[in-house]
Amino acid sequence: MKAGPRDVIEAGFLWLGFALFRTVGIESASALGGCLGRFAGRLATSRNRIARRNIEESFPGIAGEEVQRIITGMWDNFGRLVAEFPHLHTIDVYGGTRVTITRDPGVEEFANLPAIFVGAHFGCFDLGTLLAIQEDIDLTIIYRQANNPLAERLIQSWRLKCGGTWAPKGRKGSQLVLKGIRRKGAIAVLADQKYSQGVAVSFFGREAKTAPALAELALKHDIPLIPIRVLRKPRAHFHVHLFRPLEIVRTGDGAKDVHTMLRAINATYEDWIREYPEQWLWLHRRWDT
Repeated sequence: MKAGPRDVIEAGFLWLGFALFRTVGIESASALGGCLGRFAGRLATSRNRIARRNIEESFPGIAGEEVQRIITGMWDNFGRLVAEFPHLHTIDVYGGTRVTITRDPGVEEFANLPAIFVGAHFGCFDLGTLLAIQEDIDLTIIYRQANNPLAERLIQSWRLKCGGTWAPKGRKGSQLVLKGIRRKGAIAVLADQKYSQGVAVSFFGREAKTAPALAELALKHDIPLIPIRVLRKPRAHFHVHLFRPLEIVRTGDGAKDVHTMLRAINATYEDWIREYPEQWLWLHRRWDT
């Protein structure tokens, strides 16, 4: 994809931002990012309309003041996410006190591989990949490429500092995922966004098109699906929770079994978002209008 003038400008601002955030420590960068995120959020009128509609339809009867609190908190989290991004490769998730980890029964160690770790655009979501990478686990991360090719190149240059194999959504990415499974490695994916060709599955009481591939992989290869949540705490500290593997139910009806597993994933996301609604990105058009 050829970059246009707007792509150059956007990528230039992103490069300057990352350079600025790298000149200070992660806690100062996070605080600055939060301020910038809240400021930018006040100007993002169209995006705020999407977020407000999503919140109000997900939490019927919610007060207007609470909706605004969630939106402000979401922009704060987003700004911090961007500011912390160029620092992620320096974080030792198993050393120090910046990251705490909770593992439910069944995921005490990364011993039962292959496995699929399923997360969401929640908290500081990119940090979750470090748990496997810093244990020298063969990790393949499925991701959506940025629309701006220059920004995509810049973002990936920082992600590669963390490690792992990054598999873009599409045919090439699918091949990398299958190779990772054959090597008995781990797969990581964020599965909370709309996939137009996906399966209609209830999410906050409304049908939402959901990508079926990870459920199909789990059923076909008997791979555990393990939800992983990265919760933001004050002063650029984080709590990573590895939840118990989702139950794999086989009834002989493949489509029904995929739908059941996708509903379990969406229900897990609902629990996370209800508890900390400001840490999820409400900006995405998750539901058909």
